[in-house]
Amino acid sequence: MSSRPELKLDWCSHEAATYAVMKWHYSSAMPAGKLAKLGVWEDGKFVGVVLFGRGATPHLCKPYRLTQYECVELIRIAMTDHKTTVSRIVSIALRILSKQSPRLRLVVSFADPSQKHHGGVYQAGNWLCTGSSAGAKFFVIHGKLTHPRSLGSKGLPQNLAGARRIDRHAREVYMPGKYRYLMPLDADMRRQIEPLRKPYPKRAGSVDSGTPGDQPGRGGAIPTSALSIRQE
Repeated sequence: MSSRPELKLDWCSHEAATYAVMKWHYSSAMPAGKLAKLGVWEDGKFVGVVLFGRGATPHLCKPYRLTQYECVELIRIAMTDHKTTVSRIVSIALRILSKQSPRLRLVVSFADPSQKHHGGVYQAGNWLCTGSSAGAKFFVIHGKLTHPRSLGSKGLPQNLAGARRIDRHAREVYMPGKYRYLMPLDADMRRQIEPLRKPYPKRAGSVDSGTPGDQPGRGGAIPTSALSIRQE
């Protein structure tokens, strides 16, 4: 029986995070804006990243009566081959984030059923599922699914005409809503959102299927000094 690896999580560079997302996340797209970037190492090998940020919508926090300083989105989990469960990695990342940002009260994440993700990682971590988000219009640009907001960040109209200024063959597609999961970071927040709880979507595979991008690949980014966490 193989021994459990020494797990390390620590803040990592933008370059390391970009490497992981481009190599190991199904989107191959690094989110824009300010990000909290936690690298993951096993036995000294860089195996992935967990990213937190403001998310794609400016209204992420509004339903919970929170400010943008009290609520963030878990935006990416990009992992190569690894031994530690993703649910454990996320749990540790949440502890580190909460310590670094004590004003945070809630983390939101989404599982995309169009990518066969149902949220098994969040279910294993006792997150609350609150149903699905509304479907949205996207564009396929050079074969890549693109959110209209990314057009706006480039100074382009957030419509098909704007998309076709990048790719004349761009097309519009409608994507179904994603499963929404919430992780409260204090007891009062949990009591507030508990009435929103809905039944978990049924599992399609293991408890670690359904992440926002757990993709196999190969390690390679240079690690920073890391917090060492020996698995029990």
